[in-house]
Amino acid sequence: MSRVCELTGKGPMTGNNVSHAKNRTRRRFLPNLNDVTLLSEKMGRGYSLRISAAALRSVDHRGGLDAFLAKAKDADLSERALKIKREIAKQDVAAEQQA
Repeated sequence: MSRVCELTGKGPMTGNNVSHAKNRTRRRFLPNLNDVTLLSEKMGRGYSLRISAAALRSVDHRGGLDAFLAKAKDADLSERALKIKREIAKQDVAAEQQA
């Protein structure tokens, strides 16, 4: 399993450990990834995703998974998240045609 957020594309970064004597050794900064189940109101079901804590706050701020995916860039999303976005878009089109 890769260490990449499925919604934002945030991945590991590199930097230095710096000691008190200013000795520098390379290190990795890993994103704070969590396994969460987000509910889609339009689809009426939950989706299990591996996302960063910052992405989880962004989803809450935008008003849920449906609203977040509507505004998200396709380049940042994983294949699974893109599939969910397309399913929600199909559901919207079907709902508009019935109304």
